[in-house]
Amino acid sequence: MKPFTPLALVLALAAAGPALAQQEVLKIGALVTLSGAGAAWGSGMLHAAELAAEDFNSKGGLEVGGKKYKVEVVAYDDKYQANEAVTVANRLVFEDKVKFIVGPVGSAPVLAIQPITEKNGVIVMTLGFTSKALGPDKPYTFRPNVTTAEVAQPQIEWVVKQRGAKRVGALFPNDETGQQISKDLGDAYAKAGATLAAKEFFERDRVDFVPLITRILAAKVDAIELDGNSPATAGLIIKQARELGFTGLVIRTGGPATQEIINVAGKQAAEGMLVHAPIDPKLPSTAAYAERYAAKYKRPMNGFSPAFYDGTRMVFEAMRAAGTVSDTAKIRTELEKIKGFKGALGESAWSGQAAYGINHQLDAPFYVAEVKDGQEVIRARCTEAGCR
Repeated sequence: MKPFTPLALVLALAAAGPALAQQEVLKIGALVTLSGAGAAWGSGMLHAAELAAEDFNSKGGLEVGGKKYKVEVVAYDDKYQANEAVTVANRLVFEDKVKFIVGPVGSAPVLAIQPITEKNGVIVMTLGFTSKALGPDKPYTFRPNVTTAEVAQPQIEWVVKQRGAKRVGALFPNDETGQQISKDLGDAYAKAGATLAAKEFFERDRVDFVPLITRILAAKVDAIELDGNSPATAGLIIKQARELGFTGLVIRTGGPATQEIINVAGKQAAEGMLVHAPIDPKLPSTAAYAERYAAKYKRPMNGFSPAFYDGTRMVFEAMRAAGTVSDTAKIRTELEKIKGFKGALGESAWSGQAAYGINHQLDAPFYVAEVKDGQEVIRARCTEAGCR
């Protein structure tokens, strides 16, 4: 074998030069909650973006318009606070120069950053449940997860019919998310023939719910609804309600957080809880993602994560179709066209025209599960048309 001379090295690098020069860095932002009550959701979203980036980086990069890009995820903690989200959004848009953001988690944070992201043409994939997040006047914002508005009616009708819930009490955070979910749930229970008989609102940092639960129990409720609460908060509410002697049904109409809730409330307190499940863990594509997630991050996947993995992958596909990573008007148009996307959730597409005036809401199946011995067992399979 001939020795590799300095001249040969120079010639080899020169030959590889054009290929190496073609790979550039594509930064995407993760504006998510990584501390406090919503950290389980935020970390699941961040890891979704990282895994989507890894898909392409492991194969030499994301190829768009004849160039290959190494995808870099730039993450910041918004602490589930609107003012912090604005600070982070400014940093991502004006310092890091990102054109795509995963997050934020909450409704108040997404509404707070939209004046920045919409004006600067930054595509946002938010978890925020508020109906105000989407609309023709916000063409760069998408939501890759179903919300209470999509899931409440079919799920609640199933619960009322199959489990006999009639008088329901609920505790909601006193913010944009809580107010929106309270309205959606009140309407859904009324339409299903039940009533949201008692409601209490609280600040998100509260940990003592005994006075609020006591008032709710005084209204003779047969079920307690937990939708809208962070995993840690929901766990505290269940634990304290059981300690006060409540033996009725616990319902969580939205927000995957079962394992995190059990970690706080205890397995016995959570037994029999009916929860919204955005995924079927037995679906091969979902099971594969969950296994990959657990292997990499050494903990179970949060149920929101597959939606943001698919949403991020959809953006990458839209970039390739548009032939650009910087012209977000073209990318947005290609993103809206995606139908029958095969990802971790199975097959999904964009909908929302009737409800929001724009097809920026993920359309995907969802489920009702019952907690048995610390595990979710699917009891009903649902679409917006109903559960069976």
